[in-house]
Amino acid sequence: MMDLNRVDSYMARVEESEAKTFQPVGGKLKVGVDLGTAYIVLVVLDEENNPVACEKQAARVLRDGVVVDYLGAQRIVKELKAKLEERLGRELNHCAIAMPAGTQSSTRTHVYVAEGAGLEVVNVLDEPTAANSVFQISDGVVVDIGGGTTGLAIFKDGKVAEIEDEPTGGTHLTLVLAGNMHISFDEAEQIKLDYARHSEIFPVIKAVLEKMAAIVNKYIKKDSTQAIYLCGGTCCMTNIEKVFEKETGIETIKPHYPFLITPAGIAMNCESR
Repeated sequence: MMDLNRVDSYMARVEESEAKTFQPVGGKLKVGVDLGTAYIVLVVLDEENNPVACEKQAARVLRDGVVVDYLGAQRIVKELKAKLEERLGRELNHCAIAMPAGTQSSTRTHVYVAEGAGLEVVNVLDEPTAANSVFQISDGVVVDIGGGTTGLAIFKDGKVAEIEDEPTGGTHLTLVLAGNMHISFDEAEQIKLDYARHSEIFPVIKAVLEKMAAIVNKYIKKDSTQAIYLCGGTCCMTNIEKVFEKETGIETIKPHYPFLITPAGIAMNCESR
């Protein structure tokens, strides 16, 4: 089983690195670029994987994990890279990236975005596998729910046995919320991000959360699945883990900071030259 205290402690440090720049150990820096449907995130770690700095920006330049605004995505990555370089006082040259589990056909576009921003891509992963660099589970299911997709990786004996992905994510929650409340997408997004209103909106979005759980349920084998581990921005939704446990009948674990787990895991896999 995963050491939840270790993960929560580590991710608290990653979260803190958004506002505070930590002194790196050693000379090399590792960069993870996460091109998400709702946010673009860059995480910098030192050579021992200690968090150093993090920058993020809300963006709508991808749809269901696919880049639909190439220039917009490139501009945001370039701006975030410049912010990090100013904080660090040095240039960032290499990065790792990750793809939603079912969109490997779009890999080249993601690579071009990073390269256009001045970063050489040295590794490409799928998002759930990247997340497991933080979780470090040997058996179980890692589920990464972003803005556009629900992706999962089934691990057995420390290796990926199966990867799946379907287009249902946080954007769908926002659309349902906007329709139900007769408000704009942007207004609904702000309400969704307000933890104080989660109990209020939970009945409205519950069916979408159940659909996400059903996607996972379709691919797992209950008799051989020890636990489900949640990450991704959509997993910040209060009580999402309870929906998954009810729908799947399997223990579901959500760390305190699920949003930055995948970007941090991507950075761990950046072996700069």
